[in-house]
Amino acid sequence: MNKVFPQGENGYAAAEPKAHPGGEGAQACITLTNRTGFLCHDQRSCIPASGVCDGVRTCTHGEDEDESLCRDVPQSLPHFLVAHCGDPASWIYSDQKCDGTNNCGDCSDELSPVTVCPPCGPGWWRCPSTFFKYCDCIPRHLCRDHVQHCSDWSDEYACPGP
Repeated sequence: MNKVFPQGENGYAAAEPKAHPGGEGAQACITLTNRTGFLCHDQRSCIPASGVCDGVRTCTHGEDEDESLCRDVPQSLPHFLVAHCGDPASWIYSDQKCDGTNNCGDCSDELSPVTVCPPCGPGWWRCPSTFFKYCDCIPRHLCRDHVQHCSDWSDEYACPGP
C-alpha cells in the first residue's frame, strides 16, 4: 500500500489536501520503491515523480499529464515533485535524488553539500570519484568488468564483485 502525504504550505504535512500551482489538490505519496510520487485522483495509484509530464498518461484519468501540471515545467509542478541541482538553473524530479545515478551532471543530486544521501547500500561499491554515470558508488555488477568506473581503479582491483 502506498503512503499518502498531503502537502501544505512550505512542504509541511497538511490536515487536508490543498490546491497547488500546477494541479488542483496535487498530493505527494511514497511509491512501492520508497520514492516520492504523485497520487492519482483515484487516491490509490501512486506514480513515480518522474512519471509526471513525461508524455505518458499513467493515472487512470490522465491527470499526470494535465495541461495545468505540464504547461511550464518545472514551475507548474508541485514543489514535492522537483529537486534542484547544484546549478540553480538545473532541476530533476525528486525521485531521481539519491538514486545512485548522476542525474544532475555534477553529482549534486547524490553528494553534499546540496544533497545528503545514505551511504552506498548492498550491491554497491564505494570508491573515490567515479566517472560519468555514477558519483561515489557504483553497482557491484560493474566491478571487474575490465572497464574503469572508479578514478583509483578500485572497481577492477579491490572490489570483490557481485
